[in-house]
Amino acid sequence: MKDEIIVMNNIKRVYNAGMVNELEILHGISLSIKENEFVAIVGSSGAGKSTLMNVIGLLDSPTSGNYILNQRDTSGLSDDEMSEIRNIEIGFVFQNFNLIPRLSAQKNIELPMLYKGYSSSKRSERAKMLLEMVGMGERSKHLPNQLSGGQQQRVAIARAMANDPTLILADEPTGALDSETGKMIMEIFHDLNRKQGKTIVLITHSMELAQQTDRIITLSDGRIVSDTAESML
Repeated sequence: MKDEIIVMNNIKRVYNAGMVNELEILHGISLSIKENEFVAIVGSSGAGKSTLMNVIGLLDSPTSGNYILNQRDTSGLSDDEMSEIRNIEIGFVFQNFNLIPRLSAQKNIELPMLYKGYSSSKRSERAKMLLEMVGMGERSKHLPNQLSGGQQQRVAIARAMANDPTLILADEPTGALDSETGKMIMEIFHDLNRKQGKTIVLITHSMELAQQTDRIITLSDGRIVSDTAESML
């Protein structure tokens, strides 16, 4: 029986609570995701995808409800505790890559390991291995602006894997790429899921992209309106 990586119970996110301009974005989200699942969270602009991703990734806290990540209740965690969990247990891949411009591909990958306390030699060794894994071994010394969009995203995926997280959160990871490059990026995600057992949550507005995953959770107006896992029960 696989463990549940994510368990959310009645998660709500309200901005400007109690004020005239109060706005509730998430209206009671309940879901669970097991280890080694490849899940897409899909919805149109304004559906609440980014807000939900921020809560899943501990970039934001819910206004109410209960969120368990890797058997740990996240309620009441300090900013430092959430930062530590993000660095160790979650790998982030963003649409615009978010690489540090002044650092080489290898140094970008090493950075999360520095915060975890890896030695210099260990950081270098693992970064080179991860670059090889995503087909970027020969570009280790290149700066981000010397790489194409697809190459930058491959480096970003390698960086997300730096601390061997249990969960990878990918926010529109092919949104800035052409279709062929996007297919290559999705193949890397599938390899991480199937060969390394990584749990992957893909945030996307594209149903075409979502259909390449094993399960589709559809959001509309801050609510889950369908979940293919439930329909297969």
